[in-house]
Amino acid sequence: MKWLPVCDQRFKLAEGPFWDHAHQALYWVDIAGFRALRLHAGKLSHWQFTEPVSAFIPTMTGDALVTLASGVHRLDLDSPSHQPVISLLCAADPVAGNRANEARCDRHGRLWLGTMQNNLDEEGGDLPIERRSGGLYRVDGDASVAPLLNGQGIVNTLVWPENDAAVLTADTLDGVIYRYPINQDHSLGEREVWAHEHSRGAPDGSAMDEDGFVWNARWGGGCLIRFAPDGSVDRVVELPVSHPTSCVFGGPDMTTLFVTSARPADGALELDGSVIQMKIGIKGMASHRFAG
Repeated sequence: MKWLPVCDQRFKLAEGPFWDHAHQALYWVDIAGFRALRLHAGKLSHWQFTEPVSAFIPTMTGDALVTLASGVHRLDLDSPSHQPVISLLCAADPVAGNRANEARCDRHGRLWLGTMQNNLDEEGGDLPIERRSGGLYRVDGDASVAPLLNGQGIVNTLVWPENDAAVLTADTLDGVIYRYPINQDHSLGEREVWAHEHSRGAPDGSAMDEDGFVWNARWGGGCLIRFAPDGSVDRVVELPVSHPTSCVFGGPDMTTLFVTSARPADGALELDGSVIQMKIGIKGMASHRFAG
């Protein structure tokens, strides 16, 4: 078996993969291309925005959430590709000049949203990161927002091990994945380093398998690292892309791993910027829709 692209398109910064098991559909975004995409029954659909979009997550009510630089919006999936109909759900991050980055829903359907200083210009080109102004927020089904963390660099990875007793989240600027206990009042406790720096790239997005192992995309490292439940390195999975950004389990039996990637301006590999897939024979945890 080998890694194969799910479609023939290449993207500037493919990210945020979500597997909708009920409809056997794959959702993802091109952050720097300002697009949300869905692959269903061999048909690729997209919605074009005028600002960065970092996640594309279906809801329990039949539409979808898109996390834009201007806030979390609901998207009418029946609206045209180049005139998407959106409505603001909430503006979770009050810091001017930030944008959404990592976003995943926990098993209760609550959206956890990590933000960062906006590093993209109006054409999707790179801007320097000059401050640690990002945060982590939880958005409940009623659109209420709970601030959880501030002073973050680049929030990446959101998985909930130990029956939701904790959350694992990376700060890519720090090069590590942190573990935060979740308190009875739903606040976060004192962090500890769960997975330390590694020579194979910086931690980006992750997926968790049913045994509690975390598959972490390594930005600039050309691989995934599978971390054991205690944060130790279990294995390194080589990839045909230089800048993997995130991953998600899917397919009919949840044993296919989908990996998104970015395409560098210079020295790109053939598959850089593609979304790739391979059946790996290990069952993963399901993606969760937004409860609102």
